[in-house]
This record gives sequence, structure tokens and C-alpha cells, in this order.
Amino acid sequence: MPRNSTAALRAFALAGLLTCQLGTATAAPGPAAAVPSLRYTLSMPLPQSHYFEVQLELGGFGADYTDLKMPVWAPGSYLVREFSKNVEGFEARTAAGQPLEVEKINKNTWRVKHPKQGSFRVSYRVYAFELSVRTSFIDADHGYLNGSSVFMYPADNKMLPSTVVVQPAAGWSQVSTALRPGTGKFTYKAASYDELADSPMEIGNQKVLEFTANGTPHQVAMYGQYTADDAKIVADMKRVVEEAHRVVGQNPLDHYVFIVHNLERGGGGLEHLYSTTLEVGRTAYSTDAGMKSFLGLVAHEYFHLWNVKRIRPVALGPFNYDQENYTHMLWVSEGMTEYYSKQILARAGVLTQAEYLGRLGNAITEVENTPGNRIQSAAESSFDAWIKYYRPNENANNTQISYYSKGDLIGTWLDLNIAQATQGKKHLDDVMRLLYDTYYLKAKRGFTDKEYQDAVATVAGRRFDSFFQNSVYGTQPIDFATALGYAGLTITSVPATQGTLGASFSNRTGKLLVTAVKRDGAAWTTGLSATDEVVLINGAAPSEETVKALAGGPVGSEVTLQVRRDGLLRDVKLKMLADTDRKFTVQPVASPTPAQQAVLAKWLGK
Repeated sequence: MPRNSTAALRAFALAGLLTCQLGTATAAPGPAAAVPSLRYTLSMPLPQSHYFEVQLELGGFGADYTDLKMPVWAPGSYLVREFSKNVEGFEARTAAGQPLEVEKINKNTWRVKHPKQGSFRVSYRVYAFELSVRTSFIDADHGYLNGSSVFMYPADNKMLPSTVVVQPAAGWSQVSTALRPGTGKFTYKAASYDELADSPMEIGNQKVLEFTANGTPHQVAMYGQYTADDAKIVADMKRVVEEAHRVVGQNPLDHYVFIVHNLERGGGGLEHLYSTTLEVGRTAYSTDAGMKSFLGLVAHEYFHLWNVKRIRPVALGPFNYDQENYTHMLWVSEGMTEYYSKQILARAGVLTQAEYLGRLGNAITEVENTPGNRIQSAAESSFDAWIKYYRPNENANNTQISYYSKGDLIGTWLDLNIAQATQGKKHLDDVMRLLYDTYYLKAKRGFTDKEYQDAVATVAGRRFDSFFQNSVYGTQPIDFATALGYAGLTITSVPATQGTLGASFSNRTGKLLVTAVKRDGAAWTTGLSATDEVVLINGAAPSEETVKALAGGPVGSEVTLQVRRDGLLRDVKLKMLADTDRKFTVQPVASPTPAQQAVLAKWLGK
């Protein structure tokens, strides 16, 4: 039976809390300088106005001024989002209530001048009306926040612990967060700003489900209407969670919180150290495909608690909240996590072997048919995520490859090759375990690009330097046939269509528009452009039948389009070219050898 989330969180043990070093504040001279302290109060008196109100009380700050910062991005979502743009009404006062001088010194920094005032408070409002897993939102129904978009921090005291008091809107009775309980109702503790920023909150009257996995209490905070059997949701989530634990084999948790937003349209998640937020279509649970999609999202975001939150590239923590944090290895942090999400579903019995191989074939099809795969490497895609992945334009498919999809396939290749090199004794799980032990537990830091490659070599007993150089940091095609052959699998392909114009079309607000043109296709060479409005097709107004014909036809057949561009009409003649896209299928051979069986068992086993 669901319990109040605050009461449940009080039961969580403190053993798993990461040790954080206390920052040092600049203090006034004297024999007994006060210990710096932070206390946030979060209120929402008018939730329908979409504003959170924040008061921050600072004590023991003996310098003449203190700089307070608002992050520009949310860790896990690699885009500068400029959260300070939503801040209003910033002011500062002494403990006695006298106003203090404030100067905004750059886009996300407020300088509070408080000579001889070691204790003072600031207050401000944050407009929050973007419901996504990486931003904050409040309306008459509920509030949701990511700490990096709401809470400021003292620039020189990011590692200072803090207390957070939440004052829910009238009529709201639940707060779901991974922050640990403090003294008092809806009062929480954060060991550092990093922990505060990494602990989202759902505030309202959400339903709270519970289960225990590997001795760890898990909560599922369900916001929004949905139709499903809660017992089945909990049982399926528990099965996936327990399988995820087996990959690394070590449990760093003493509690975990899923925040699930059930929306008209849902999709996506964001990982945190002890929690995650998921967006799900409210009808997803009613179909087998929808439920498997939900469980895949659960597996992906939950596995992040190891891969990226603890097993991470050296650039991804401690975070610089002022600017981009660059790494060439998001193909590991995100792509490998996507790889493991499917592996976990297969190992948990959610996917059959045939379904898993079907998804693998689809993944290869997606990457191999993306022209950008031959232009941008997985490492470049990772590094340029800040300027490209979250800001695609009509030409993105021609110039970019997703570090999610490419990293997924790199994981496939590495896993199969490690299993083959060790005669089915080891696989990629062993690499994850080695990284966890070596860098998270012992070195207490992230790993470099070279250290990742060294870990793979240590497990496999051989190096794969040419593969990393050519197919990870370069754009050479991955040799799927050889790798899959190690497991007794074949890969075949057939043309996607006979002929194609190499363009995509979409009916938007009653207009048929060209949305994208494929590199080196008929439309590319002829001069058809994205945003062109198609007025006539072979002299007739577009119909369902003629539009469908644009998707493909006999090689050499001609199509004449009249398009409107910049308000002017022009005719464009195109000829269907042979479609270079291929549909890939992965299937087992009829009679695998014992060696192939050993590799397959390790690859799709445990």
C-alpha cells in the first residue's frame, strides 16, 4: 500500500551516501570564524502562475561579498540551457531585514555585497513552465523541479552541505525526492550542491508505489492519469532492476526513486545518482509493445546509476555548471547504456532472442542508412553534443550520427569480440566491473579515453586499437558480419525500396513541405530544398496516392514537382535513383559450432 514518500525516505540508511569534502568560505579575521551554512526554502504559493519561490539563508560568510550562481545546464543533458533566464525578483537582505546591494556581474552570477554581515538571505522567483525531464515545471496540478534550474549556489562553496525545506502548495501532500530526510516535515539534507542539483523533486498528490530489490527500497512516484495494473508495473520493474544489478554485481544504493510523468505524449528520461525521471505516454502500459518500451526506458535510466553516475569519463564530474563539460565518450555513457538496456531486457526475459536480434537489425539499419555516419565519428558526435545533437536542423542527417545509436553498435561489436577472444569466458560486463572497481571505488575519479581502451584490453587479453582508431574515433564502417559470426549469427541486407527521390515530405498545416534532402540523392543533385512547398505533382494537386508515390518507385521513372520557394513558383524535374538504403536482418545459423555457442551464450547470458 503506498505510503507518504517523506515517511518512507526517513527509513533509508545513511551508509550509501558519497563522502563530500566541505568547501572553505572566505572568513573575516578572528579566532572563531563561524562555520558556513546554507538553508533553502522552496515555496509555491500560486502554482497556477508557474512560479517557484526560493529563499536562501547563508550563515558564516565573512567576506565583503558573495557570488551566487545559477547553472547554465543540467548534467545528463548536454546543452547550455541558460536557466538564469527564468530568474526574477532577486534581492538580498541582512538577517535583520535590511536591504543589501546586489550587482549582476554576468549572465548567471549575482554578487551580494554584505560587509560585516556574515549572515544574510536572498530571495528570488523562478518561472517554471517547461515539463521535461531536464527542466522544471509547476501548475495547478503538480510541481516538478531539477535542482540546477531552480537552486543557486555560492560560487566558492559548491561542496557546502545544505538544508532544504519544501513548502508544498495548498492541498498538496507528497514530496518525492532522493534527498535524505532532515529534521521536520518536508525537510531534506544535501551533502553538497552536486547532490542537490542531482536530486529532482515531484511535489503534489502523486501515487507512490514501492518495491525492494537487492535489499534496497525503491519508490515509484506516479504523476498523472494512467490505466494499468500497479502490481504488474512493480513486478516488471523489479525484474528489470534486479537484472541490471547483475551486470556490475555491486550495489551502490541504499535507496532509489523513480519519478514517472504519465502524459499524453511521453518519451525520454534523465538519470541521477539515486533517482531518475521518466516521461511515459499514459496509454503505454496497455499494449505489449508499449510496456516493453517503458521497461526499456526503465532499464536505460536505471543502468545509468552505474554507467555515467559512477563509471564515468573523467570530464563528467565534478561538474562545471558555468559552461560545457567536454568528452569524446558519450558513446560509452549513453550509447553503451542503450546497449545494456536491450541486454537487460533480454536477460530478464522481457525480450526473446528473436526480438533482441530484430532490434539489433533495426539498429544497424538506422546507423548504416544515415549519411552522417560517414561524416562524423562517434567520438566527434560525443564532443559536439553541445552544439549539434540537441539542435538538429534539416541537414543533420547528412552530417551527424547519434552517439546513442552508434555507441549501441560499438557495444555490440566489443561484447562479441571480447567473448570470442576469451573463448566465451568474459564479456563487456567484465569491463564495466573493472572500471567500477578501478576508477569509482579505488581512484575515486573518472577514466580517460586511453584508460577505457586499456580496460577493454585487460579483459579481452588483446588490444583493439585499430578498431577504436578507425571505427570509434574515425568513420570506417564496423565489421558486423565477422563479429556476429563469432556467435553463429549471419547478417543480410536487402534494398529498402526500388528507387527513391532522396527526400522526405510532410503535410504541415495543410501544406506539403519538403522536410529533408538526403546527401547525394536525386533531390540533392537536382536542387530540391528543405522547406520547399510542393504545389503540384506531375501537374496535379497533391493527393494521398501521389504523395505516397514520392516515397519510391521504379528506378529511372521521372517526377515533376512544382514548388513554392520564397513565395515564387518553380518546376523541378527529378528521376528516381536506386535506393542506397538497406534493410538489415540478423539471424542464427542452422548449425553453430561449439565455439559459436559459447560466444552466443556469454553474449546473451550473464
